[in-house]
Amino acid sequence: MKKLVAALLLASTLVAPAVSPAFAQDITEFRICILGGENAQDRLTSNECVRAYTEELLGVPTKIFTPADYDGVIQGLLGGTIDMAWLGASAYAKTYLTDPEAVDVVLVKTNLDGSFAYHSIGIARADSGIKSLADMKGKVFGFGDPNSTSGYLIPSVEIPMETGASMENGAYFGEVRFTGGHEQTIVAVANGDVDAGVTWADGQGDWADGYNSGALRKAVDSGLVDMNDLVEIWKSKPIPEGPIVLRRALPAEVKTKMVEFLSGLHAKDQQCAYNMAAGETAGFAPITHDAYQTMIDLRKSQEN
Repeated sequence: MKKLVAALLLASTLVAPAVSPAFAQDITEFRICILGGENAQDRLTSNECVRAYTEELLGVPTKIFTPADYDGVIQGLLGGTIDMAWLGASAYAKTYLTDPEAVDVVLVKTNLDGSFAYHSIGIARADSGIKSLADMKGKVFGFGDPNSTSGYLIPSVEIPMETGASMENGAYFGEVRFTGGHEQTIVAVANGDVDAGVTWADGQGDWADGYNSGALRKAVDSGLVDMNDLVEIWKSKPIPEGPIVLRRALPAEVKTKMVEFLSGLHAKDQQCAYNMAAGETAGFAPITHDAYQTMIDLRKSQEN
């Protein structure tokens, strides 16, 4: 009888399901939010590898959400319905100004040269005759989203300094129009729906490729545009790349595991890192809240 019991115990051990990580008792799922650099389906496809790796790592169902606008990501983080997101610096600033305890800044995407800056890039059709902001007086300028750093905040500060006029309709541009996101802006320019628009890129590499990373690179990769059909009419000063943030209330071990995973993603799966980073990257490196204090101050001044 003792041998039979022992045999049954051994058999049950062999067929028992794998034990979930200890921290899984504190979370029932993990929710990743992806900002609108491209359409929702492409965002899901590009980040499926991250979702699958995370689900395997944490041992809980992992879902990706693709809100229609930046505020949807911000509200998800503030409300505790989103666990991780890669924010723009302006979106992080708004999140922090609303609730300083909502998220932790953990990592930043780095360029091939190790820097973590990018640019707001003004683009127009090559056949439009528009070559600079001087050619845009009285014309329609497209911007992505009010909470986008490169898609609105930085241009709204730097462009008036160059034009000597406000961003109000008719002050310099005939109309300032929000398209809804970076991909929408690129498509609107390419289709002639707006005369010019702004999007983001690291500003490194070749124009024909849409630079090394950013919304232009994604648009080229997906076949949305041929860069020969576009021209660059404006470039901002360097902008600090936005942070990857984790919901502060997550169990400490979950946060540690996710930071370790994302830090090693480039070495583990270069294609997955390319997909997540919207192009070429040297990987994801540690960063802290202090790197965004200037952006927080700027956002605060704009809202007052």
